[in-house]
Amino acid sequence: MRKAFEPKVSIVTGAASGIGRAIAAELVARGSHVVVADLDAAGAVRAADELGPSASAATLDVADAAAVTALVRSVAAEHGRLDVMVNNAGVAIGGLLEELDERHWAKALDVNLRGVVNGVTAAYEVMRPQGSGHILNTASLAGLIPAPAMLPYTTTKHAVVGLSTALRAEAASQGVQVSVLCPGFVDTPLLDDVYAAPDSFGGSSVRARVRLLQPKFLTAEQTAKRAVDGLAANKAVIPVGFLAHAMWRLLRYAPPLARAVIQGQATGHRRLNERAAAKAAKSRR
Repeated sequence: MRKAFEPKVSIVTGAASGIGRAIAAELVARGSHVVVADLDAAGAVRAADELGPSASAATLDVADAAAVTALVRSVAAEHGRLDVMVNNAGVAIGGLLEELDERHWAKALDVNLRGVVNGVTAAYEVMRPQGSGHILNTASLAGLIPAPAMLPYTTTKHAVVGLSTALRAEAASQGVQVSVLCPGFVDTPLLDDVYAAPDSFGGSSVRARVRLLQPKFLTAEQTAKRAVDGLAANKAVIPVGFLAHAMWRLLRYAPPLARAVIQGQATGHRRLNERAAAKAAKSRR
C-alpha cells in the first residue's frame, strides 16, 4: 500500500512566479514547508512572503552546481529531511535553426538541462540515504513531441523527460520517486520572456503564435494542482492540458499523423515569418 503523500519539506526552483510559484503554493496548502528558490532574489522573497510562514526564500542560480548542492544540503540539515525537490527553473528559446547562435544553445543547456541535472544530483544525494523523497522535474509538451522553431527548448525538454524516466527506474529500489511534468502552453511570464532571434516570430508576439496551436492557455494554478496530484499518485509522466494529452497519444499511437501535424507547424511558422518579412519590406518602400 502506497504511503500517504504528506510532504513536510520541499524545495521549488524557479518559484518566484509562474508554475513554480503555483507549485510552491500548492505544496504549502498540503502542509509542506517550501523553500522558494529563484535567481530573482526579490521575486523569491516576495513570493515567500505571500505564501506565509510555511515558506522561506533562497537566491539560486540552478546552473551553479555548487550553489544548488549547498542549498539542498543546508535545507536538509536545518529540517532533518527533504521530501520534495521540484526542478522547475527554465528558459524558453525560440527561433528556426538558421536564426540561432551559440548563445541560444548555451542558455538552454545551462538552465533547462544542467540546472535540472544539478537539482536531481543534489536532491538524490540527500534522499537516497534517507530512503524516501520525490523529485519532480518540469519539462513540457515540447519534451514529449518535437517543437519546431524552438529547437534548443525542445532538445533540452526531451532530455529532461529521458533523465526523469530513466532515473525513476534507478531510484525506485532506493525509496526515491521521480516524476516529470509536461504541460501544454501555460499563461506565465515565460511566454513574455522568450529568448529568441529578433525576427524569429515575424514581429508578432509569442503569445499570438501560441494561440494558433492552443487558443485557451492553462493557468499556473491548474498546472500546479495537476502536478502535485501527480506526485501524490506517483505518476511517472504528468501531461497537463488537452493539447499535451492529445499530441502525446497521437505520437504514440499514430506516429505518421503526428509527424504530419508537426511538419505543418514548422511549415506554418516559416510561412508566417515570410509574410511578415514581406509586409515589413513593403512598408519601408
